[in-house]
Amino acid sequence: MVAYDGTNYCGWQVQPNGITIEEVLNRSLTELLREPVTVTGASRTDSGVHALGNIAVFDSETRIPGEKISYALNQRLPDDIIIRESREVEADFHPRRCVSRKTYCYRILNSRFPIPTERLYSYFVYNPLQEELMAEAASYLIGEHDFKSFCSARSQVIDTTRIIYGIKVERSGEAITIRITGSGFLYNMVRIIAGTLIKVGLGSMQPLRVKEILEKKNRAFAGPKAPAQGLTLEKIEYINKIY
Repeated sequence: MVAYDGTNYCGWQVQPNGITIEEVLNRSLTELLREPVTVTGASRTDSGVHALGNIAVFDSETRIPGEKISYALNQRLPDDIIIRESREVEADFHPRRCVSRKTYCYRILNSRFPIPTERLYSYFVYNPLQEELMAEAASYLIGEHDFKSFCSARSQVIDTTRIIYGIKVERSGEAITIRITGSGFLYNMVRIIAGTLIKVGLGSMQPLRVKEILEKKNRAFAGPKAPAQGLTLEKIEYINKIY
């Protein structure tokens, strides 16, 4: 289980235009275990997105006990990446193919002025947000739906049907959180949902409009994609699997 501050990374997946979480893990594990290592992640988070509980697996011939690898690897990782737990898993375990429930949290700072210490982990919105309307709009997303309207156009996924088990919009002082649990998420899906709910909270879109957006199955009808820094992958729960 890996946690990271995504601020300084170009997302999870290795790419030519900048350093990524996957690249750092591959390099550090290869140095530690003295064999070529390539990790497979459960969620390919975008540039600037954070995680508290992403899952990554790899094959190795090492004799180091699985539960000890986290301690050894953390000595080699930068301060913004931490292995919270490590263990040996079943040979057929694949973090993206096994049935799971993923929980993401999108955090909004709703205040007159931004707070410097929140700028990397929240999206600042100075106009007042009505969280009750946001919660009402979010309720239309619960269940199994075709979420094509909430998927970036660049996605090449054929099946855009997903299940949302629960979504909550809550305020605590100046902080508003959108916490969403689902069977899986399309490219930029949570950020587009967050951007759409923010429009509802600002009063520029009625809650019932979210239901209509779902039915349109067209990205053009949904709200804007909210910025990456407000999003954190909180946890991944695997159904009937030990990891």
